[in-house]
Amino acid sequence: MADSFSLSWSALLAAVADLADGDFGRPSGCAGWLVRDLVCHLVIDAQDILITLATPAGTAPTRDAATYWTVTHTPPTGEDPLDALTVRLAAAYQDPALLRFHLDDVGSAAGRAARLADPAARVGTQGEVLTAGDYLSAYVLEWTLHHLDLTAHLPDAPPTPPETLAEARALLERITGEPFPAALSDTDALLLGTGRRAPTPAERTALGALAARLPFVIG
Repeated sequence: MADSFSLSWSALLAAVADLADGDFGRPSGCAGWLVRDLVCHLVIDAQDILITLATPAGTAPTRDAATYWTVTHTPPTGEDPLDALTVRLAAAYQDPALLRFHLDDVGSAAGRAARLADPAARVGTQGEVLTAGDYLSAYVLEWTLHHLDLTAHLPDAPPTPPETLAEARALLERITGEPFPAALSDTDALLLGTGRRAPTPAERTALGALAARLPFVIG
Protein backbone atom coordinates (compact mmCIF):
# COMPACT_ATOMS: atom_id res chain seq x y z
CA MET A 1 0.00 0.00 0.00
CA ALA A 2 2.60 2.54 1.11
CA ASP A 3 4.91 1.33 -1.67
CA SER A 4 2.23 1.91 -4.32
CA PHE A 5 1.41 5.27 -2.77
CA SER A 6 5.08 6.26 -2.84
CA LEU A 7 5.54 5.09 -6.43
CA SER A 8 2.48 6.94 -7.74
CA TRP A 9 3.14 10.09 -5.72
CA SER A 10 6.85 10.25 -6.50
CA ALA A 11 6.12 9.83 -10.21
CA LEU A 12 3.56 12.63 -10.10
CA LEU A 13 5.87 14.98 -8.21
CA ALA A 14 8.67 14.26 -10.67
CA ALA A 15 6.36 14.96 -13.61
CA VAL A 16 5.41 18.34 -12.14
CA ALA A 17 9.06 19.18 -11.42
CA ASP A 18 9.84 18.47 -15.07
CA LEU A 19 7.25 20.92 -16.42
CA ALA A 20 8.37 24.01 -18.29
CA ASP A 21 6.90 27.30 -17.11
CA GLY A 22 4.74 27.51 -20.23
CA ASP A 23 3.18 24.13 -19.48
CA PHE A 24 1.37 25.52 -16.45
CA GLY A 25 -0.93 27.51 -18.72
CA ARG A 26 -1.90 24.52 -20.86
CA PRO A 27 -5.17 22.61 -20.44
CA SER A 28 -5.19 19.59 -18.15
CA GLY A 29 -7.34 16.50 -18.34
CA CYS A 30 -9.60 17.93 -15.62
CA ALA A 31 -12.44 19.74 -17.39
CA GLY A 32 -12.10 23.50 -16.95
CA TRP A 33 -8.72 23.32 -15.21
CA LEU A 34 -5.36 24.40 -16.50
CA VAL A 35 -2.27 22.49 -15.45
CA ARG A 36 -1.56 25.16 -12.82
CA ASP A 37 -5.02 24.58 -11.30
CA LEU A 38 -4.37 20.85 -11.12
CA VAL A 39 -0.97 21.39 -9.49
CA CYS A 40 -2.57 23.71 -6.93
CA HIS A 41 -5.13 20.97 -6.21
CA LEU A 42 -2.24 18.57 -5.58
CA VAL A 43 -0.84 20.99 -2.97
CA ILE A 44 -4.20 20.87 -1.18
CA ASP A 45 -4.27 17.07 -1.45
CA ALA A 46 -0.78 16.85 0.04
CA GLN A 47 -1.92 18.98 2.96
CA ASP A 48 -4.88 16.63 3.46
CA ILE A 49 -2.50 13.65 3.57
CA LEU A 50 -0.43 15.32 6.29
CA ILE A 51 -3.49 16.30 8.31
CA THR A 52 -5.08 12.86 8.10
CA LEU A 53 -1.93 10.93 9.00
CA ALA A 54 -1.57 13.21 12.03
CA THR A 55 -5.19 12.58 13.12
CA PRO A 56 -5.31 9.28 15.03
CA ALA A 57 -8.66 7.60 15.59
CA GLY A 58 -9.61 5.30 18.45
CA THR A 59 -12.62 3.60 16.89
CA ALA A 60 -13.05 0.83 14.33
CA PRO A 61 -12.65 1.65 10.63
CA THR A 62 -15.81 2.76 8.86
CA ARG A 63 -14.30 2.82 5.36
CA ASP A 64 -11.65 1.00 3.34
CA ALA A 65 -9.69 1.97 0.21
CA ALA A 66 -12.72 1.41 -2.04
CA THR A 67 -15.54 2.73 0.14
CA TYR A 68 -13.52 5.85 0.96
CA TRP A 69 -14.68 7.25 -2.38
CA THR A 70 -18.17 8.39 -3.30
CA VAL A 71 -19.46 7.73 -6.80
CA THR A 72 -21.83 9.87 -8.86
CA HIS A 73 -22.59 10.00 -12.55
CA THR A 74 -22.50 13.78 -12.84
CA PRO A 75 -19.20 15.35 -13.95
CA PRO A 76 -18.06 18.43 -12.01
CA THR A 77 -19.12 21.80 -13.40
CA GLY A 78 -16.42 23.89 -11.75
CA GLU A 79 -19.05 25.67 -9.65
CA ASP A 80 -18.17 23.81 -6.45
CA PRO A 81 -16.76 26.40 -3.99
CA LEU A 82 -13.55 24.44 -3.43
CA ASP A 83 -13.00 24.02 -7.18
CA ALA A 84 -13.50 27.75 -7.67
CA LEU A 85 -11.13 28.52 -4.80
CA THR A 86 -8.48 26.25 -6.31
CA VAL A 87 -8.56 28.19 -9.60
CA ARG A 88 -8.26 31.54 -7.84
CA LEU A 89 -5.47 30.29 -5.60
CA ALA A 90 -3.55 28.87 -8.55
CA ALA A 91 -3.77 32.18 -10.42
CA ALA A 92 -2.42 34.00 -7.38
CA TYR A 93 0.93 32.20 -7.64
CA GLN A 94 1.70 34.01 -10.94
CA ASP A 95 5.25 32.63 -11.11
CA PRO A 96 5.06 28.87 -11.85
CA ALA A 97 8.31 28.39 -9.92
CA LEU A 98 6.51 29.31 -6.70
CA LEU A 99 3.78 26.75 -7.30
CA ARG A 100 6.34 24.11 -8.29
CA PHE A 101 8.33 24.83 -5.11
CA HIS A 102 5.25 24.71 -2.87
CA LEU A 103 4.21 21.32 -4.22
CA ASP A 104 7.72 19.94 -3.85
CA ASP A 105 7.92 21.24 -0.27
CA VAL A 106 4.54 20.03 0.98
CA GLY A 107 4.47 17.01 -1.32
CA SER A 108 7.84 15.73 -0.11
CA ALA A 109 6.63 16.00 3.48
CA ALA A 110 3.47 14.06 2.62
CA GLY A 111 5.59 11.37 0.98
CA ARG A 112 7.80 11.05 4.05
CA ALA A 113 4.77 10.88 6.35
CA ALA A 114 3.31 8.09 4.21
CA ARG A 115 6.52 6.07 4.39
CA LEU A 116 6.68 6.46 8.17
CA ALA A 117 3.01 5.63 8.78
CA ASP A 118 2.00 2.34 10.41
CA PRO A 119 -0.39 0.73 7.89
CA ALA A 120 -2.47 -0.72 10.74
CA ALA A 121 -2.87 2.61 12.55
CA ARG A 122 -6.35 4.13 12.42
CA VAL A 123 -6.77 7.67 11.15
CA GLY A 124 -9.74 9.99 10.88
CA THR A 125 -10.81 12.09 7.91
CA GLN A 126 -14.11 13.65 6.80
CA GLY A 127 -15.92 12.06 9.73
CA GLU A 128 -14.75 8.54 8.79
CA VAL A 129 -12.10 6.17 10.11
CA LEU A 130 -9.70 4.12 7.99
CA THR A 131 -6.47 2.29 8.55
CA ALA A 132 -3.54 4.33 7.31
CA GLY A 133 -2.84 1.55 4.81
CA ASP A 134 -6.31 1.76 3.29
CA TYR A 135 -6.20 5.55 3.26
CA LEU A 136 -2.90 5.57 1.36
CA SER A 137 -4.13 2.85 -1.01
CA ALA A 138 -7.16 4.99 -1.85
CA TYR A 139 -4.85 7.76 -2.99
CA VAL A 140 -3.10 5.57 -5.53
CA LEU A 141 -6.24 6.06 -7.64
CA GLU A 142 -6.17 9.83 -7.07
CA TRP A 143 -2.52 10.20 -7.99
CA THR A 144 -2.80 7.95 -11.03
CA LEU A 145 -5.83 9.75 -12.44
CA HIS A 146 -4.20 13.13 -11.85
CA HIS A 147 -0.98 11.98 -13.51
CA LEU A 148 -3.09 11.16 -16.56
CA ASP A 149 -4.75 14.58 -16.21
CA LEU A 150 -1.41 16.35 -15.93
CA THR A 151 -0.01 14.76 -19.08
CA ALA A 152 -3.22 14.74 -21.14
CA HIS A 153 -1.97 17.54 -23.41
CA LEU A 154 1.75 17.13 -22.73
CA PRO A 155 2.84 14.15 -24.83
CA ASP A 156 6.51 14.49 -23.86
CA ALA A 157 5.85 14.48 -20.10
CA PRO A 158 6.92 11.44 -18.02
CA PRO A 159 4.18 8.78 -18.23
CA THR A 160 2.23 7.22 -15.39
CA PRO A 161 3.96 4.09 -14.00
CA PRO A 162 2.32 0.92 -15.37
CA GLU A 163 2.20 -0.64 -11.89
CA THR A 164 0.06 2.16 -10.53
CA LEU A 165 -2.15 2.16 -13.62
CA ALA A 166 -2.94 -1.51 -12.97
CA GLU A 167 -3.58 -0.93 -9.27
CA ALA A 168 -5.76 2.12 -9.93
CA ARG A 169 -7.83 0.17 -12.46
CA ALA A 170 -8.32 -2.68 -9.97
CA LEU A 171 -9.45 -0.20 -7.32
CA LEU A 172 -11.84 1.54 -9.72
CA GLU A 173 -13.39 -1.84 -10.50
CA ARG A 174 -13.80 -2.49 -6.77
CA ILE A 175 -15.35 0.93 -6.22
CA THR A 176 -17.86 0.57 -9.04
CA GLY A 177 -18.41 -3.18 -8.75
CA GLU A 178 -17.85 -3.38 -12.50
CA PRO A 179 -14.99 -5.16 -14.29
CA PHE A 180 -13.91 -3.35 -17.43
CA PRO A 181 -13.29 -5.43 -20.57
CA ALA A 182 -9.87 -7.06 -20.62
CA ALA A 183 -9.38 -5.70 -24.14
CA LEU A 184 -9.17 -2.18 -22.71
CA SER A 185 -5.78 -1.01 -21.52
CA ASP A 186 -5.51 0.18 -17.94
CA THR A 187 -5.21 3.76 -19.16
CA ASP A 188 -8.29 3.52 -21.37
CA ALA A 189 -10.31 1.82 -18.62
CA LEU A 190 -9.48 4.67 -16.24
CA LEU A 191 -10.13 7.45 -18.76
CA LEU A 192 -13.40 5.95 -20.01
CA GLY A 193 -14.55 4.80 -16.59
CA THR A 194 -14.18 8.24 -15.02
CA GLY A 195 -15.51 10.16 -18.02
CA ARG A 196 -12.24 11.75 -18.99
CA ARG A 197 -12.96 10.81 -22.58
CA ALA A 198 -15.89 9.34 -24.47
CA PRO A 199 -15.69 5.78 -25.83
CA THR A 200 -15.22 5.16 -29.52
CA PRO A 201 -17.92 3.09 -31.25
CA ALA A 202 -15.71 -0.01 -30.95
CA GLU A 203 -15.09 0.65 -27.25
CA ARG A 204 -18.79 1.21 -26.65
CA THR A 205 -19.48 -2.20 -28.19
CA ALA A 206 -16.80 -3.81 -26.02
CA LEU A 207 -18.23 -2.14 -22.92
CA GLY A 208 -21.70 -3.49 -23.64
CA ALA A 209 -24.30 -2.60 -21.01
CA LEU A 210 -21.61 -0.93 -18.91
CA ALA A 211 -21.38 1.91 -21.45
CA ALA A 212 -24.79 3.20 -20.38
CA ARG A 213 -23.60 3.58 -16.79
CA LEU A 214 -20.59 5.73 -17.59
CA PRO A 215 -19.11 7.90 -16.29
CA PHE A 216 -18.29 6.94 -12.70
CA VAL A 217 -17.31 10.27 -11.15
CA ILE A 218 -15.09 9.56 -8.16
CA GLY A 219 -14.92 12.11 -5.38
